[in-house]
Amino acid sequence: MTVNHSIHIQAAVAGAWRSLGNDLAPIAEKGRLGDLIGTLVGHASTVRTADETVPVALWRLREHATLLHEGGPAQTLYILRSGSLKCIHTQEDGYEQVLSVALPGDLLGFEALHSGRQPVGVVALEDVTVYALPLNGLRALRQQCPALDHAMQLTLSRQLVRAASTAEMIAAVASDVRLARFLLWMSTRMAELGRSPLRMVLRLSRRDIASLLGVAHETVSRSFTTLADAGHVTVDNREVEILDLAGLRQRALSTRKQLDDAVRPSLGSMVRPSLASAPTMSWLPGTAARPAAVA
Repeated sequence: MTVNHSIHIQAAVAGAWRSLGNDLAPIAEKGRLGDLIGTLVGHASTVRTADETVPVALWRLREHATLLHEGGPAQTLYILRSGSLKCIHTQEDGYEQVLSVALPGDLLGFEALHSGRQPVGVVALEDVTVYALPLNGLRALRQQCPALDHAMQLTLSRQLVRAASTAEMIAAVASDVRLARFLLWMSTRMAELGRSPLRMVLRLSRRDIASLLGVAHETVSRSFTTLADAGHVTVDNREVEILDLAGLRQRALSTRKQLDDAVRPSLGSMVRPSLASAPTMSWLPGTAARPAAVA
């Protein structure tokens, strides 16, 4: 890779920065392609070629600022180096639906390749730093650096698996089960990043968590109380500590089938007493209406 090509990368990203209204700002520290690859794969880069030291644009985004605007043009691919972001879709009534959480090592902006427009918005939950690669030079860069291409493929595959995990969160019937699955998902991500899997700071607000899990805002607070009362976690504002990991995992295993199995015996017990003294229960499937017995 030539010096001129790296200068082109810097210039292209600078143009994209200006078009975003300066939400992004360059930082003094210079990024390197080898460090970017290490961020993608989750450990220090093993690249030992001239490409390892090629400079890569490194940018800072302040808390609450927007990295990608929904509907905006596809210009740059970002790799999150530090911090966290939320991916959102703004519905017609203005409601912001939280779709996912991005943590270090995640790729952002790749979904826009097929249409040329960003399908979701991406907002910083805290101060973040990102590597930036212009899309107009991405193909050539991947061809010239196979290690980057391989790392990107692994990352995209990993993100698809995580997307399925997000779908499993909201598949649970009970809100406390959804929250338990979310906390376990966060615990796993923290462990992958080399952080404590038992203590974490949730950058998402309660309202954001409610949006992600598909429940009411108040329900999230009640679910935290339920998990705390069961001895699974302690909660101090946004700081969460998992006290009983096994118990939390057991709580997260609850499924629709288990709920249905629990409901059926209770319904059956309601019709077992003597029919002579039982009230009419025509709402039960297959139960004929009959008048209540007269004492």
